[in-house]
Formats: sequence, C-alpha cells, structure tokens
Amino acid sequence: MSYRKSLSRSPFPRRSVLTRRGLLRAAGSGAGALVLGAGTGAGDGAAGGGAAAFAADALFGVPLRVARTLRAHPRRTGKGVEYDLYRLVTRESTTTIVPGTTTRLRTFNGEPVPVIRATQGRPVVIQQVNQLDVPFAMHLHGGHVAAHYDGHPVNELAPGASRFFQYPNKQRASSMWLHDHSHHAHAENIYRGAVAGYLLTDDFERKLPLPKGAYDVLLHLRDANVAPDGTLVYEQTGGAAARTVFLVNGSPRPYFRVAARKYRFRFTNTSNERGFLLQLGDGDEMTHIASDGGLLPAPVKTGSLWLWPAERQEVVVDFSRYPVGSKVVLKTLATNGDEPPEIMRFDVARRAADASSVPDELRPNPALGAPAVERSFTMSFDPAAGHHLINGKHFDPGRVEFRPKLGTTEIWTIHNADTGFGIPHSFHVHLEHFQVVDRDGRAPGPGEAGLKDTITVLPGTKARVKVRFTDYKGRFMYHCHMMGHLTMGMMGQMEVVD
Repeated sequence: MSYRKSLSRSPFPRRSVLTRRGLLRAAGSGAGALVLGAGTGAGDGAAGGGAAAFAADALFGVPLRVARTLRAHPRRTGKGVEYDLYRLVTRESTTTIVPGTTTRLRTFNGEPVPVIRATQGRPVVIQQVNQLDVPFAMHLHGGHVAAHYDGHPVNELAPGASRFFQYPNKQRASSMWLHDHSHHAHAENIYRGAVAGYLLTDDFERKLPLPKGAYDVLLHLRDANVAPDGTLVYEQTGGAAARTVFLVNGSPRPYFRVAARKYRFRFTNTSNERGFLLQLGDGDEMTHIASDGGLLPAPVKTGSLWLWPAERQEVVVDFSRYPVGSKVVLKTLATNGDEPPEIMRFDVARRAADASSVPDELRPNPALGAPAVERSFTMSFDPAAGHHLINGKHFDPGRVEFRPKLGTTEIWTIHNADTGFGIPHSFHVHLEHFQVVDRDGRAPGPGEAGLKDTITVLPGTKARVKVRFTDYKGRFMYHCHMMGHLTMGMMGQMEVVD
C-alpha cells in the first residue's frame, strides 16, 4: 500500500506557559469537577452565568443528531490489496447548539459527529488535511497501529499540511475514536469538537444476536460552557465548573425517539475532564456488554455505570418494558453543585419487532501470558512547579522513559498520589489494550473484566494492569487523559524494541 508524506513542523510559536496561579486554580477546579461519585460534591453551579441558566432551561428541547457514517472510497493497491480511503479535513465550521444562534466548532469535514465504520482485515487509509490555524496530530484512540501513524506529537501537522494514515484493522472489534494529539493545541481542539467515531467490527461480533443497524447507536457525551449567544467558551484553567451544558452528539440535552425494543448504545466520553456516572431512569437496568477494547467476557446487569474521559462503554437497553408514550431520562449522578443532572431523554414512540438478544457469554479475553516485567507509575501534581507529573517528571519529547520488548508481558502499577488535591487521573496507553488485574489488591468488578486502554484511578488508590506489546516497534505515548493534566505535563513516552 502506497502513501504520500506531507510532514512539517509548526512554524507558529508555542503557546505561553501557564502561570503558577492558573495551574493551581486548574488543579483545584479539576478536583471539584471530578471527585463527585455520590453526586454531592462542591462546586459553583452558577459558574458561567448565562451558560448555567441555559443548561437548566434547555432540557430535551432538540432532537438527537444521529452520527453520520462517512462514505468509504474503495481502492486496490498494485499488489491487489483492497482498502477503504477517506479524506478527513480538520476545519472550522458552524452549527447550532443554543436555538437561534450559531456556534463555531473545529470539526472533521464540518460534521458534529462523523463516524467511520470499518471491518477487521480490511485496511483504512485516511488522508488528513489540516485547515485549522493550529497544529493537529490525528490519533486513533484504541487503535493498534504503527508508530508512524499513531499521532505522536512530534508528527503534528502544521496548518495547511496533510498526510496519509494507514490503519490495518487487524485487531478485534471495538468502539474507538479519532482526536488530536498535538503537543499544545490538543485540549482545545478536542473541546471545540474535532473528534470522530471509529467503529470496527469483525465476524465474531457480527454473528452475535445483538441489536444492529438503526438499533446500534453511537453517543458521544461531553460537557461545555456555551454562552447565550452560542459562543463555545474555552478556558484551559478553572473552566470545568462552568461547563454545565451536556452535549450528546453535539446537541444540548436532546431527546431521542426509540421503539419499544432493544438498543445497543455505544457511549464515548469526549470531555476534557468530566466523568459521568450514568443512570437510566431511577436506576433501571442496563446490560453492560463492552468497554474500550470490545466485548466483555459476559454481560453485566447494572443500574449505573461510570464513563470517564476517553472511555467507551456499551450497554443494551430494552425499551419494551416501557409503555409506548413513556419518557425515560438518562442522567449523571456525578454533578457540580446544583447543575442539572439530565443528559438526554428517550421517548418510546412506537412498537417494533425485535429478534435481538444478549447471549449469556460474549467474548473471552485473549491470553496475554505470564508477566516478566513490572513497572510503576506514580501520578501527582506539583504545586510548586505547577506541573502534573508521572514518576516525578514533566513530559519531555526528547526523553524515552523505558523500552518494553515485543512479545513480553508486563504488569504496570498505576498509583494516584494526589490525595492533597483530590484529583482523579485517567491513565491511557497507546498501541495496546490491557487487562485490569486488581484495584488496591481487590479483583476488578465484572464491568472491568474486558480489555481496556484507559483506566481512571482515584486519589490515594492503585490499580494494576497486564499489558503485552506486539507487532510494532517505535515510540508510543502513555499519559493522563484528563486533557488539562496532559497539557500540564502528565505524559511520557516508551520505545517498543525487539
């Protein structure tokens, strides 16, 4: 498969370093925004003024935007390998969030929620064109891809540049997403909407009787600070408390008309820092079937489900238990102060035939082998320097922290040492999925029994994960996926070697 290179470093100056006061404010507001598992944490629910008022008034006033599947352009290489070609242009566009106003977003192809649907064994090639006025480094979050196509910050595209990305799609079916991983613009690019879904299927998944077609629905969840005139307000520090508008596929607290039958919902949290503790109705049963790396070994009945930044969680909801005409609200139990907890509403509008079901067994995990190496990662905030750190170090693109070997299984212990500030950290590994071994010595719950690539660790706690590196050598990132923490240095890089 051929590709063209169009790489250049940004000629624009780097953004100014944040002040120590701003960093401390970011650490404090981040804690208030996230450590709210019981839904009773502190926080100024009126922060943002008009944005908070709009959040309270705009309940279920607009329909859900259904994710738009992008059209593939089938191609064949000179050696006869078939693949799908896409052209993704990152550019500014306008949409409506507050009714009667327009909002400027940064998007892929001008779409609020585009999605690529790919098939295992059929490669995807994407020509990414950066028409933004800031750098962009496209990363397939959850993708098992070569280092050259992983969206490393040193490979960011300058404004006006383009390059080709090759995704082999050799991994098992899962819900992934595309977002920026540039060195400085990433948090704002994600916040302003430059994300896309990437849903990979395979023969194993297709043969299961899970809901399909129009009953398999992608839902991107995030928070935002939207001014009354429609302006999307971005603050790198101290802005989390003002992000009281919940967007689902770019729509503020929408409604979605459903049939009285089973649906598969694929949740992705594209927020910079907010975690959602999802609850349907008054704790109505949801069937948890998949997480970051695809299907769980077995389905899990649950009344609530955490969705932290960058995580994907998939559930099946059976609406046949509700009479036609019912209105069922999805909300979060983790809120700031008095902000509205409602996320969206499902309106049961009609009856429909339903041959789908959830099997008692879904997909066993792959065998990762016996661990031969152990590593530790301590995540902390340094108030003196104003940095978020891993193992006491701020990210340095010129430094490699360690070199795992291909084919070797490792145990990683991730420790959140931020007890003073009460800040959660969301640890993400590029290239490979991992299995959760335990949390503070206790076996993970059934909802964490599958493959993961992102794990949130609460203050003062530890998690151990098992990971095995395969196929690709080169430099890959690991970092906190709270985007403000990443911006303030909480990232490292490893070099996978033979």
